[in-house]
Amino acid sequence: MLTRLTYAILALTFAAAPALGAMPAPKATLPPTPQGTEVAFVASIQKDLMARFPTAADAVKAGYFRYTNEDSTGAISYANLHWQSGSPQEPSQLWYDVNGNLLGADFSVLQSTSPAPPKLWGVDYRRWVSFREHVHYILVGPNGTEIYGATRAKKFAAAGGNVDDPQAATLVKMGKAKSVAEVKRVFLFPSLWDLIVWVKTNPNGAFAEKNPLVIPSANAEKDDM
Repeated sequence: MLTRLTYAILALTFAAAPALGAMPAPKATLPPTPQGTEVAFVASIQKDLMARFPTAADAVKAGYFRYTNEDSTGAISYANLHWQSGSPQEPSQLWYDVNGNLLGADFSVLQSTSPAPPKLWGVDYRRWVSFREHVHYILVGPNGTEIYGATRAKKFAAAGGNVDDPQAATLVKMGKAKSVAEVKRVFLFPSLWDLIVWVKTNPNGAFAEKNPLVIPSANAEKDDM
């Protein structure tokens, strides 16, 4: 979810540098509840995604993998590295609560193919938010756990890394990992337009930031804003 992604990234961003992820997008003045043709779009993805990916295990079977901690909204993000959503049936990210229950989804369009916010599926273009490219990584933690992190593309390149083909050795050089063996995965999150939608019923609206029906755990990251 973009909000899940936003807070996951901003938690890193504001601690170190301005705007690792979020960039100014066309100012949204829309209510968080679906409007007009958006109603059918939201209803269709809620029915489809809840049927196909009700649990995090279903997402993993379909090629998604976890890459964030639980954020302040109670969501944990999973991505499949397919950043061009060709249809409402192809979310680039899915997000789940700590119990593995589906909460929502991100859809994305590469900015390299669409310099302006996309107009797709009856969704108002102002719903799409812009993200700059950055590099995510997953480290091997103690007792089979994972450690999630991200860094700006410019910092990665400055350390001699290839942003388009990031390698574990660069993370070691940057001091993000102690050894190549410690790096489980490293990947580029490209510049894109991102749309977040709650799949779980949200009294505040499917495009709202938070959902009052989702209670973050005690370990959820806090907003830094």
